Amino acid sequence: MINIKRFVKNAIIEDNGRGDLFFDVAPKGRFTARAICKSDGILAGVQYAKVLARTEKFDCKFLKHDGDVLKKGDVIAELEGKASILLSSERTFLNMLQHASGIATMANKYAKLIEGTGVVLLDTRKTRPQLRDFEKYASRVGGAINHRLGLDDCLMLKDTHLRTIDNLEEFVKKARKRISWVTKIEIECETFEQVKEAMHAGGDIIMCDNMNIKQIEKVVAFRNEKYPHILLEASGNINLDTIKTYALSGVDAISSGSIIHQATWLDFSMKFD
Repeated sequence: MINIKRFVKNAIIEDNGRGDLFFDVAPKGRFTARAICKSDGILAGVQYAKVLARTEKFDCKFLKHDGDVLKKGDVIAELEGKASILLSSERTFLNMLQHASGIATMANKYAKLIEGTGVVLLDTRKTRPQLRDFEKYASRVGGAINHRLGLDDCLMLKDTHLRTIDNLEEFVKKARKRISWVTKIEIECETFEQVKEAMHAGGDIIMCDNMNIKQIEKVVAFRNEKYPHILLEASGNINLDTIKTYALSGVDAISSGSIIHQATWLDFSMKFD
């Protein structure tokens, strides 16, 4: 909650600058308004918008909740407060809901395609600077599970890391002595030979990066026979057309940066009564 309050405060400062010029000439009294959805999708951002309302001291009653399905024309929230406050908060309020809802809607499209497969849908660290918590919150609302929030919660060895490592097995042994006992090590692999080396070295999770289905099925068979405790993640150029096929390949998880960086904002507006 502390991060949300800080995020909201910074968003308000960003938009208001030295002060809304409408503030001193705004009509007196209290006004009511409605936030309306103008496109179909999944709602997200409510958690942030509520903090904004408390911070700016206007009343906000949400008629929809995070994760709800939206249809064009739905009233999302009813607002009441001073005209100066409602109008100075309008764009920040809508931006947060539109941005988060766009991500939740995209995540939901991916999640629905692999329902019932037992495969976990993961987002990635391909987020906008300073917006990671916000964007990953939105992807969770849509049905994804967060992959790493940062470099500090899982040791992932990507292709660029591996180019600096001479002996992978020795490196993993060394890492085990330095990182937390409960922290996993994930190793990115592009070929079957890399997979065998990574599994032998002691990786907890193997990321099958940019592999086709036949390659992944081969990896799955090898894992099941030799290292059944190791988790497999498929990643790289997996889209809405192909995700179901990958989910049926035998992997444990599928990650996609598209959930966030290809999401399109939903269209919301605020109307005064």
